[in-house]
Amino acid sequence: MIYPVVVYGHPVLRKVAEDIERDYPGLNQLINDLFETMYYADGIGLAAPQIGKSVRIFVIDGTPAAEDDPSMSGFKKVFINAHITEKSGELVPMTEGCLSIPNLREEVNRESKIKIEYYDENWEFHEETYEGYKARVVLHEYDHLDGIMFTDRVSALRKRLLKGKLTAIGKGIFEAEYKTILPGQKVKA
Repeated sequence: MIYPVVVYGHPVLRKVAEDIERDYPGLNQLINDLFETMYYADGIGLAAPQIGKSVRIFVIDGTPAAEDDPSMSGFKKVFINAHITEKSGELVPMTEGCLSIPNLREEVNRESKIKIEYYDENWEFHEETYEGYKARVVLHEYDHLDGIMFTDRVSALRKRLLKGKLTAIGKGIFEAEYKTILPGQKVKA
């Protein structure tokens, strides 16, 4: 099922998502829905809070980014109950965008290396290290689990300059090729 994407200003995007149990109702369907929604919206990552579910799950399929970064080829993963245990390396600037903030792209500094613990869709535990673009994509989606948007990570000056655009997005003044849920609208349970 393709869900509408929750946009900037909706309170679910600011909640810290909860860990889930292995018997979480409809887990496999939720994972399928996250991938289906992500593909429909032309994203390479999507976190459960972005479809209105405040649980610690996100999915990534880096295949569309493989042309620019070959290491992303075949990087398709499900992260359940993810927790970053270490961030290291230099801060690297790169332009990011987000399905929950349509048509807005900004430069964000992120650590170049991370260690993360998570369960996959088969409930197998992983402890992995990612570097470069993989680390960036994981960090971006992981932030959604902690109620952080990429615009929170831009400079104070950029935040002031973006305020009007973000307010407009929160009011529904934007165009997107996918369905969205605005602040004040209810998300599906």
